[in-house]
Amino acid sequence: MFRGLAGLSTFEQTAIWIVLALAVAGLVYAAWLRGQILAYETGTDRMREVWGWIRDGANAYLSRQFRTIAIAIAVLSVLLFLSVYLIPPTPEAEEVWGDNAVMAIGVGRTIAFLMGSLFSYAVGYVGMTVAVAANVRVAAAARRSYSKALEVAYRSGTVTGMLTVGLGLLGGTLIFLFYGISAPDALLGFGFGGSLIALFMRVGGGIYTKAADVGADLVGKVEANLPEDDPRNAAVIADLVGDNVGDCAGMAADVFESFEVTIVAAMILGIVLGTAEVAGGGTFNPYYLIFPLLARGVGVIASIIGTYVVRTTDTERNAMGAMNRGFYLSAAVAVVGTLLIAFIYSNPGLNNGQGGIDFRPFLAITAGVLLAIALDRLTEYFTSTHFSPVRETSKASQTGSATNILSGLALGYESSVYAALVIGVSIFASVLIFRGGDLIAVLYGVSLTGIGMLSLTGNTISMDAFGPISDNANGIGEMANLEKSARDVMDDLDATGNTTKAVTKGVAIGSAVIAAVALFGSFFADVLRAQHQVLNIPLNVTDDPRLLSGINVALPSVFIGLLVGGALPFLFSALTIRAVSRAASLIVNEVRRQLRIPGLMEGRVQPDYAKAVAISTTAAQRELVTLGVIAVLSPIVVGFLLGVEALGGFLAGTIVCGQLLAVFMSNAGGAWDNAKKYIEEGNYGGKHTEAHKAAVVGDTVGDPLKDTSGPALNPLLKVINLVALIVAPIVVTVQGEARTPGAITIVVMLALIGVIALAIMRSKRNSDELAESPTIAPVSKQA
Repeated sequence: MFRGLAGLSTFEQTAIWIVLALAVAGLVYAAWLRGQILAYETGTDRMREVWGWIRDGANAYLSRQFRTIAIAIAVLSVLLFLSVYLIPPTPEAEEVWGDNAVMAIGVGRTIAFLMGSLFSYAVGYVGMTVAVAANVRVAAAARRSYSKALEVAYRSGTVTGMLTVGLGLLGGTLIFLFYGISAPDALLGFGFGGSLIALFMRVGGGIYTKAADVGADLVGKVEANLPEDDPRNAAVIADLVGDNVGDCAGMAADVFESFEVTIVAAMILGIVLGTAEVAGGGTFNPYYLIFPLLARGVGVIASIIGTYVVRTTDTERNAMGAMNRGFYLSAAVAVVGTLLIAFIYSNPGLNNGQGGIDFRPFLAITAGVLLAIALDRLTEYFTSTHFSPVRETSKASQTGSATNILSGLALGYESSVYAALVIGVSIFASVLIFRGGDLIAVLYGVSLTGIGMLSLTGNTISMDAFGPISDNANGIGEMANLEKSARDVMDDLDATGNTTKAVTKGVAIGSAVIAAVALFGSFFADVLRAQHQVLNIPLNVTDDPRLLSGINVALPSVFIGLLVGGALPFLFSALTIRAVSRAASLIVNEVRRQLRIPGLMEGRVQPDYAKAVAISTTAAQRELVTLGVIAVLSPIVVGFLLGVEALGGFLAGTIVCGQLLAVFMSNAGGAWDNAKKYIEEGNYGGKHTEAHKAAVVGDTVGDPLKDTSGPALNPLLKVINLVALIVAPIVVTVQGEARTPGAITIVVMLALIGVIALAIMRSKRNSDELAESPTIAPVSKQA
């Protein structure tokens, strides 16, 4: 039954069961924390009333989104099952399943796809519901003490973080147990399901939250001089709901799929490395396959320890310092634990006589941990109010919104260079660590770097969710008119949350890029394996000219693929920013309309919050189909029209441009946001000054960049790479030794290009409809 245990030593079998137990332990820890959080008081009747509006809006959004994406999941499940019949089964699948290999892999890939989709949605949904449940409790705790408010906010995020770690490890381990060395065939479905849901949740949540945020700020702060989260602003509840569906649900699903994808890539490449020893006359070495699972198990322990110790005192009041201590403690535990695994595994009595200690996987894991820390510090430098880049942008606000925006643009562009260099250094570290090995070994090291980086997932998600939870708590405090002492506590936590959100976005982008590069390596491995099978080339032959040996950009077809891949993130970003602009315009008009209602500005009439919530909810769903079609169909078209080498160029272009663009948008947007916060702290005149209004404009420009388009590129990179992984063996099988597509293939691909074009036209048509709608005059210009 458990084919994954076949051929393993007693130690290895025991280790796998321990990893499974650790995955369950992570889930139990999350459930225990959730029970603790729900036991806290919820405050006054007014606080519960505001909380109820936020809760209802968030639940309505995710319910509608699930109905939207369920059809796509059903269709893709059928296509994934059928896809395995287009290619010959791998030698590993035949070894494990015999004559039933094709059916077994088809069923396994489909079930894994559904499991990945369900787990990803569960992480997002539970993360959102816990965050919504926590925000009112943080506001209530802030009335008692700073330390208790920090504990509630951070541990609420930890629930999501441990759910991410637990479900990701549980899924990967179960698939390995049932499928053994044929697990990568099924793991592709697991990763694809998680990535697709993450794409939908990131895009939908990002559009929702920033449409409401931009609309609320432009009218409330710039035109009507209303404070943040003023109850007279009709978009304030939609804004608070957006924090949950965008930052909590979207981020959780995003990091979860990175967590999945790195294990998928590592296990695919690990099987290739283990099989290489068979080709050389030895026996299959499971070390490279099992080590990633063991490292993930250590990550669960590190996350539990690091997140539990995060606390401060009412005297110290240093939330960021407390979270950093937990982060560094988790990093230390992860490194030491992985080192112990390498030592223990070196005992010949425990590893079927393989003998010898291979420190290379441990060193690659350590490089990943260091990468996470480096990106954390780098992002904080460019987005925190404590450092000069953000303060320069704040200072530029004194001469208007144009100079504020120019300063933020320069900051974003510069930060993307350093982030690329840091990621480049980590990849080069794998080259040095696995020097003497082939390309597959180096890329295996890159995948382990991603696993090391995501060993701190529990801490990363905790810090990220802390931001929107604190923001929501502050909003509830404003709308419920809580006492100044409680507001001071929430203001401090909210300011810290702005930094943690920006920092964790940097880590999320870095992990997405490393995961995409690792998948890029898996793409090479799968193409080579398919070519060996289809072209009847022995596995020990590596110099056959028909084999893919690299990506030659001098070939016109490959260069075209590179160009198309590089352009795709820009198209994706254009569509998401346009969607935010369109929806924000509707929100602006709605808020302006309601502010004209007699008695509303005096506080005698309550706004219709549901109207703005409905606008954001509808707008967020419109782009899901369009963006999903582009992400799934683009690599299929490139692969079948231009060939697998051009598809490799396409992936390279997408990864490079996607990484640079994502970092630029995330850091520029984070800097504009905190430049505004720095002025609101009393610098350069403080609130309600011209400098503040200029900073608000910059913040609204940066909002869709940092919370919609930039984060949406993370799952885009992985969806495209996973689709390419699934499609590449089919392309090799269909084309055989031919380098050009057949007539039928060309016709089908042209039809798919037409589908992509229609999807883009549909998105633009929505914008044309908006242009015809009437615009309500600004509040400041009313007679």
